Amino acid sequence: MDSKKNILEVEGIQKAYGKNEVLKDISFTMQRGELAGIVGENGAGKSTLLKILVGLLKPNSGRIHLDGTFGYCPQELLVFETLNVQENFLYFANAYGLYSKKDRSLWKENSNYLMKKFKFHQYEEVLVSNLSGGTKQKLNFSLSILHFPDILILDEPYSGFDWETYLNFWDFSKEQKDKGKSLLIVSHFVYDKQKFDKIYKLKNGVLECA
Repeated sequence: MDSKKNILEVEGIQKAYGKNEVLKDISFTMQRGELAGIVGENGAGKSTLLKILVGLLKPNSGRIHLDGTFGYCPQELLVFETLNVQENFLYFANAYGLYSKKDRSLWKENSNYLMKKFKFHQYEEVLVSNLSGGTKQKLNFSLSILHFPDILILDEPYSGFDWETYLNFWDFSKEQKDKGKSLLIVSHFVYDKQKFDKIYKLKNGVLECA
């Protein structure tokens, strides 16, 4: 495989807590424009691997090379309950450095696209604390992609999605793939397996093709 096409290279990742070896020599690559899934049961090491991939945890050994920008959508909500939807978008635009640029048209373009795609216009001035759980999860996802990263790493992204949002999610994913963006979904299971370019199974700290 041509390494120049790889956006993510994971090689020999090992993680142990004392004598408990959680991850054992994890290696895989992702190409640009690829959608991959990692599935596994509770305790398989998914959370540990995900935290290592996004830089929240250091492995005992191994390396990760990322050639581009990344976005991370955790399962837990990282939205601000005391702000309204529009204020959340503005806050994250600042966090990503979009709003501080001289040309702010990009942030507005991204925001308007997501507002329309995931139907937030009716909630723009609604406090997040007053939104339903599913709408909060949808906002959590939208904020993670506001900067339209080269690779998006998703933890259980379907949780709380209604059917329309689920369909919009896959429509968005296809759009991003067609633009050369990559998506990695970490979950207990995957729906619509035909939508994935590859699926890995993590079991007892070992990663293998499903």
